[in-house]
Amino acid sequence: MTDFKKSVVYEIYPKSFYDSDGDGLGDIRGVTEKLDYIKELGADYIWLTPFFVSPQNDNGYDVEDYYHIDPRYGTMEEFEELAAAARERGIGLMLDMVFNHTSSRHEWFRKALAGDEKYKNFYIFKKGKGPGIPPTNWESKFGGSAWEYVEAFDEYYLHLFDVSQPDLNWDNPQVREEIQKIVRFWMEKGVKGFRFDVVNLISKGEFADDEEGDGRRFYTDGPNIHQYLKELNEGSFGMDPEIVTVGEMSSTSLENCYRYGGEGENELSMVFSFHHLKVDFVGNEKWVMVPYDFRKLKEIIFQWQTKMEEHRAWNAVFWCNHDQPRVVSRFGDEGPYWKESAKMLATAIHGLRGTPYIFQGEELGMTNAGFRSISQYRDVESLNHYQILQEKGLSSDNALQILGIHSRDNARTPMQWNDGRQAGFTEGEPWIEVNPNYRYINAQTELRDEDSIFYYYRRLIALRKQYDVIAYGDICPAAEEDAQVFAYKRTWKDEELLVICNFYGWPVSWKSGESLKGYEILLGNYGESSLEENGAMLKPYESLMLYRKRGE
Repeated sequence: MTDFKKSVVYEIYPKSFYDSDGDGLGDIRGVTEKLDYIKELGADYIWLTPFFVSPQNDNGYDVEDYYHIDPRYGTMEEFEELAAAARERGIGLMLDMVFNHTSSRHEWFRKALAGDEKYKNFYIFKKGKGPGIPPTNWESKFGGSAWEYVEAFDEYYLHLFDVSQPDLNWDNPQVREEIQKIVRFWMEKGVKGFRFDVVNLISKGEFADDEEGDGRRFYTDGPNIHQYLKELNEGSFGMDPEIVTVGEMSSTSLENCYRYGGEGENELSMVFSFHHLKVDFVGNEKWVMVPYDFRKLKEIIFQWQTKMEEHRAWNAVFWCNHDQPRVVSRFGDEGPYWKESAKMLATAIHGLRGTPYIFQGEELGMTNAGFRSISQYRDVESLNHYQILQEKGLSSDNALQILGIHSRDNARTPMQWNDGRQAGFTEGEPWIEVNPNYRYINAQTELRDEDSIFYYYRRLIALRKQYDVIAYGDICPAAEEDAQVFAYKRTWKDEELLVICNFYGWPVSWKSGESLKGYEILLGNYGESSLEENGAMLKPYESLMLYRKRGE
């Protein structure tokens, strides 16, 4: 049985991964054809973002049918071939399940709109406060009101995301039973993991106006959330001890995550939290241009690391996913220290306590898209906010600059396989443009270079499997007041691991505060290091992973 604490998960956004049939969209067969690449990297699980039948208003996170594969991605037979081929290589498949909402084209919602009371109760319909006034002032995560009026009922339905994504009513036990049935169906197909999209939003609290914000405090980590997760565990994935689960926790709290990802809680294996990826926001507002706050980044990561450990709960640790800009563009360097900064950022995450997640192309150092025109964007959230920013008085150029930093499309440009046409992603025209830097950032080039970012990630994955201290060790923050260095110590039995990362593009003198005698360098991102007995002169973006056994 794979130990998820020693494992690494590789996220695939199928639409942008590899197109096997030349229609410009990545597909399931494309994933099967690239399994050996993932095996070479060393990942244990592949998390696939949704490929279910969908109108694709939110890139598949608007599910029309949970039991069938969207024909643009392939067939059930092709999925079964993928599952079998992955199993042969010792790789488990993790599916992305969207259960906070469905597509408005889902059969349940169509029946609800037709007036079927059973299915109307699958969703959240409410009377307005008056003519033209929604039930509450909550805002959709994609902009605008979270309520949509239905004239036939003189009622509104809740959609925390796009208007085409009505929220499910989890307070209805029939909804919960249907969800369990869906999970069991995919378990029977050999699926070994589930990632639950924005799952901490499924239990709504009081439906009241939010005088302090956008409404999220009324629906985040709601009153019955732990009960519903325990039920889902018991009625589906909990039946198979080999299945690994992770919950995407939107704007969550530590206290709730102690339970979501806690040992013996029987909820989930681990949690994603995003607080550390809001350090270049202003409050919760991401559509701004501000430098990221390094001290805050350290403070948040260390708070989650130490508190989750204290409460015997498990984190998923990551920089990148399909909703986040590319980390090397965000916290690293796209210029002269591109390779060094990409390796440093990898070191910082992979030495932490938690299961690391790698997003496709991260292991190559892929960068933000660099789009110059709104016509190049595809993401509904980005297109909405391009308009909203201009309505707030920004010029179109400024709005584009902000999208260039924060848009989800930064992560969604096609995987860069080689330096040939369309980066080897497709024989056709890709659904979204390829980043022009594919000519030098691509898998084929990196697989030929032993000093590449790819091989560095492979080494980090291998070290987690080799050294128990990385998988199981306690964590103790170091250099907390240092304005440039991110460092921490891990301990397990007689093993010690020290991770030191310079987050900036200039040298810094780092003092360890303890003797470094006996430490060996497990991994560094420069050929040589100026390590001394009580510190080091760190080069720009230098990272070091040091190891010793106590008493030696």
